[in-house]
Amino acid sequence: MNQNEPPVSRGFKSKRPTSVKTRLPPGQYLTTDFPVLSAGPTPDIRAAEWKLGLQLGGSILGSWTWEEFEALPQTTIKTDIHCVTKWTKLDTTWQGVTFDDLLKAVGLQEPPEGFVMAHCDGGYTTNVPVADLIAGQGMIATRCEGLPIAPSHGGPARLLVAHLYFWKSAKWLRRLRFMAKDEPGFWESRGYHNYGNPWREQRYDGD
Repeated sequence: MNQNEPPVSRGFKSKRPTSVKTRLPPGQYLTTDFPVLSAGPTPDIRAAEWKLGLQLGGSILGSWTWEEFEALPQTTIKTDIHCVTKWTKLDTTWQGVTFDDLLKAVGLQEPPEGFVMAHCDGGYTTNVPVADLIAGQGMIATRCEGLPIAPSHGGPARLLVAHLYFWKSAKWLRRLRFMAKDEPGFWESRGYHNYGNPWREQRYDGD
């Protein structure tokens, strides 16, 4: 591996170009800050009271307390993130459990086809194709830049789907529900794009 490339572990593959110019999606600007954007007040979630569920139909495939989740295989990645409000932050470092390892933890070698709805504290939801979570593309992150994720940024745990606009990386994650058919989430039902590819500027419905 080239010494200038970011570290990649446990299945995550870096597909980012090396120059800053080519890493910036159209219409985006660079920031060194980490702006806080939320649809409502920040929930007060204590790690000791947090649980995550993985659901298929009416069945819970797996459920983890914070302690149990921390015992799952951990992955650290460095990646760029892109907000629909047009800021991009380069080389952010995250740690957590990949979606692939979550599937393995419940004995699934292959995920159900279709989509996942992320359900979060505060009533927030967002829909993501399963294909965009597997093969090292999705993570349930619990740390950012080596520290526990701050509540304002979605702690104790958030979804991370860095190749899509950042509203898809749902804060305050509590449940991941498999769906055979797609359904719009919170922002998607309010005029945001159903998929959210920053390289195609898919910000709003019709983009």
